Amino acid sequence: MYGTIARLTAKPGALEVLHQELNQMETGRHPAGYLTSYVYQSDKDSNELWLVVMFENKAAYVANAESPEQDKEFRKLMQYLAAEPEWHDGEVVFASKAA
Repeated sequence: MYGTIARLTAKPGALEVLHQELNQMETGRHPAGYLTSYVYQSDKDSNELWLVVMFENKAAYVANAESPEQDKEFRKLMQYLAAEPEWHDGEVVFASKAA
């Protein structure tokens, strides 16, 4: 598995609409190789969100990241963010879930 963890910071007053946009993005189209995504909201700062997205492999992740559809969604999202997201891409080397 391969994916990204991104730190997002909402513009003041934009948090509710950002939640709606993220929900729409993550429940809308599912590109080839997409597995799952999560959005965490920080306890310390409600405007700070952490987006986790996982794909079957790096090739599927890169294909999505470079697609015109993803670029369009990203540009739409940016209007609600205070700054460019902080991206951390990588291979999943360990995963655990309840039985």
